[in-house]
Amino acid sequence: MHSYLIVANQTLTGQALADAMAERLADGPVRAHVVVPLTHIGGRLTWDESASREAAQERLDDALERLTTLGAEADGEIGDPDPVSAVRDAMRGREIDEVIVSTLPRGLSRWLGEDVPSRLRDSVRVPVTVVTQPEAGTA
Repeated sequence: MHSYLIVANQTLTGQALADAMAERLADGPVRAHVVVPLTHIGGRLTWDESASREAAQERLDDALERLTTLGAEADGEIGDPDPVSAVRDAMRGREIDEVIVSTLPRGLSRWLGEDVPSRLRDSVRVPVTVVTQPEAGTA
């Protein structure tokens, strides 16, 4: 069984990630561990950790349901606000074959602006794949 660690936030329930996982499931059984970094909810002036945690948990629950529906074994957690730290924490004690980073398109993605994919590739010893949600109107 192949094991994947998915790190995502806003794109967690997007079609691009679902398609990427469906491709992997076509090759055989899949175990997925999903990490949602705890991040500030946009549009608010102050940090409300409980609201951010609640939003992250809702996304995580939706993603786990979707992955299970696709046929994967799935579990997950809310992680460190830094996606690289969140992935490294989640990999402790787990055998992972690939890390999948799901992100917004360039120009909208804070993670791409912070070069999270390259930072991850430098931090982990497994392949890192980036799945980018298409821009609105291009899907």
